[in-house]
Amino acid sequence: MAIRQHELTDSYGMELELFLIWMKNRGMTKATQQAYWQDTQSFLSSVHPAAISQLGKMDVMRYLASAREKGAGDEARNRKLSSLRAFFKALIEMEAGTANPAALVAKSKQEKHRIPVYLEEQELEQLLQTIQGKYYARNLAIVLLMAYAGLRVGEIHRMNIPDLRPDGVIHILGKGRKWRVIPLPEPLHRVLRKALEERIASRQGKEQPFFVSQFGRRLSIRMIQTVADQTIASLKEEQPSLADKRISSHKLRHSFATMQIRSGTDIRTLQELLGHASIETTQIYTHIDNKQLQTAMGNISNKIPSGLLGDS
Repeated sequence: MAIRQHELTDSYGMELELFLIWMKNRGMTKATQQAYWQDTQSFLSSVHPAAISQLGKMDVMRYLASAREKGAGDEARNRKLSSLRAFFKALIEMEAGTANPAALVAKSKQEKHRIPVYLEEQELEQLLQTIQGKYYARNLAIVLLMAYAGLRVGEIHRMNIPDLRPDGVIHILGKGRKWRVIPLPEPLHRVLRKALEERIASRQGKEQPFFVSQFGRRLSIRMIQTVADQTIASLKEEQPSLADKRISSHKLRHSFATMQIRSGTDIRTLQELLGHASIETTQIYTHIDNKQLQTAMGNISNKIPSGLLGDS
């Protein structure tokens, strides 16, 4: 029997409110807050009406097992576990709990070194050529930041005018509220300046969002994704061979990383450019395509002794 919202609020309202306050104080993005909040409510629905002080490791494992049976993969399961770890940690820090049963549950091992989906350089050039319309400069800047600077959708959403410096350096507020500095190529800097010149005046008081909507508000994450999705859809119409390729705004970031690796950028520098907390996350971009494999093997072809089968 499904648990209604008012029943959850009656039983766990205080704890959920404390969790929300904790997440805001930690500076978590709204998207992260929403995801953790939904996961936690889903978990609490599964254990209702048990008191939180009575919950243990088995309750968490039972919930995660049920999620897997409903189709959740390793990545989704691990996110739900992260949500619950954060929830119980919040209660401990807010002096409303004494234990973190989710911390005792191991994360699922995910497939490593999976080759990410990305676009080739010529496909990226074709992608840019499909951009048109009233907000051309703005939309071009958004796609360029994804494909040629590796920015996440949320990072573009948070950009403010002062973040772009006169010398072409841009300051980006990334995951975990960590800043990173990216020196932009001149062509990209030029497009951003043009987008700024044509930008609609903001109607959000003292805020200075870099990208704004037609109504003068900070461009939403959903709208930024829509700009990328519509551009990708246009590319697929012109290039039917890409129809089955699962390309999204985040795959443009993959394309940036792939270009960097192919250009000889070392993995530590790429980690800084992408804003990864762990080098392991960056290592998925060290994939090599067949052409590079053939070139690598061709380099040793003349080192294999001749006449191995008696031929001269």
